[in-house]
Amino acid sequence: MANAYFTIDRPVNDAFRGYLPGSKERAELKDELARQSAEVVKIPLIIGGKEIFTEKTFKVTMPHDHGHVIAECSMAGEKELTMAVDAALAAKRKWEDMPWEHRSAIFLKAADMITGPYRKVLNASTMLGQSKTVFQAEIDIAELADFLRFGVWSAQEIFKDQPASIPGIWDRQDYRALDGFICAITPFNFTSIGGNLPMAPSIVGNVAVWKPSRTAVLSNYYFMKLLMDCGLPAGVINGSTEVFQGVWKQIGENIASYRNYPRLVGETGGKDFIFAHKSARIRPLAAALVRGSFEYQGQKCSACSRAFIPASIWPQVLSTMQEMMREVKMGDVQDFDTFLAAVIDKASFDRCKGYIDRAKQSPDCEIVIGGNCDDSKGWFVEPTVILCKKPDYESMVKEIFGPILSVYVYPDDELEETLKICDEASPYALTGAIFAQDREAIVMMEKALLHAEGNFYINDKCTGAVVGQQPFGGSRASGTNDKAGTVLNMIRWMSPHAVKETFNPSDAIVYPYMSEK
Repeated sequence: MANAYFTIDRPVNDAFRGYLPGSKERAELKDELARQSAEVVKIPLIIGGKEIFTEKTFKVTMPHDHGHVIAECSMAGEKELTMAVDAALAAKRKWEDMPWEHRSAIFLKAADMITGPYRKVLNASTMLGQSKTVFQAEIDIAELADFLRFGVWSAQEIFKDQPASIPGIWDRQDYRALDGFICAITPFNFTSIGGNLPMAPSIVGNVAVWKPSRTAVLSNYYFMKLLMDCGLPAGVINGSTEVFQGVWKQIGENIASYRNYPRLVGETGGKDFIFAHKSARIRPLAAALVRGSFEYQGQKCSACSRAFIPASIWPQVLSTMQEMMREVKMGDVQDFDTFLAAVIDKASFDRCKGYIDRAKQSPDCEIVIGGNCDDSKGWFVEPTVILCKKPDYESMVKEIFGPILSVYVYPDDELEETLKICDEASPYALTGAIFAQDREAIVMMEKALLHAEGNFYINDKCTGAVVGQQPFGGSRASGTNDKAGTVLNMIRWMSPHAVKETFNPSDAIVYPYMSEK
């Protein structure tokens, strides 16, 4: 890959739109929601730039109205998967050889289209297909544009890093695309992540086979169409889970058959926490627990799922949360006063209901907020707070991915012991937050929880990372911590190549030290 001609300034994050009553963007989005609600989109496979419809299909419905079909999607079999791989490999050489500035132009144009005329399309499809409120969809789509712009800029910054040269010798380093193709298996909960996983490798010359989540396929399809409209060549990204550990195991078992060692990049979940000190301010803490746990139905991998609250402030925290929850409306995302909607599908609903039902029966738990579920129209799980007597109760340590917060109230004088429990009780290490006004306590808590998360927040909720501001990713069972949207992630999709050129090569054999005089 040729080095870039460096002209791109560090991007500025896209500003969120407010969609306030009476605003133009609100009216336009409402119209787009109505338009998309009234149609059933036939979604094909896209292989080698061609739309392929298969006999085997599945229906895409609104999670908050699961009887309302909004799309019918073709499914890929072994034949289509082979076609997608072949198409990607056929496009590889030409795509990698395309000058950097021309590849970049495609993605920078796509970012401008996302934040311009396509914004309402992507927002509406994310709201309807993934049951996001208008605000949650807006930050998702803005992040997708940010990923594109910061991806191009991050690659440029890597290209700038060149080795030292001495007189008579020019040392330089370029960066090749990886051998083969990228297989991108993407989640449902963020349209931005679904788009970024196949897109980031493509920025630096790789080709990809993209397997979107079945429950995010509508917004992902619109994004794929947008890329093609912006000039993405046929075959560069081809769209049609196993868990990350299973993929890793399968690759390991077949490692001898690969030409190069495959690279695996993954973000696999979390059991994210908010840990409060007795000096914490009550209302900000309660607000962070409500927003961090229940926005987008707790279906963010960074969502607060467990909390550790000192006994001295717990009664105030609980009463404040109960007061705040009276303002929280659950319902249809097309109602712009909705705070949260339905979980993504029946499997998620059943999983959440199972945790709630078992908590109701357990002598180790008490439901102090919520606890109701209703699947008659949509997959609605009421925001629920489980007070746990034991810090290792199942809902305190297992990932649920729903609007369920488990709280352990600890004695004030057992701070250090409880910090150790927070660090060790869960295998995940994605996000975490602490609340305290005592600076010495903040220092101690930060050190104690150093390895318990990849993104750490002080006096803030544990969600809401912004591209370029809080590089996102976790370790342990939460993934490979490659920080999407940064050079740390982009370098994973490149193969560095060092070149030494000597301008006046020596013809000598004998070295000076070999002379006896």
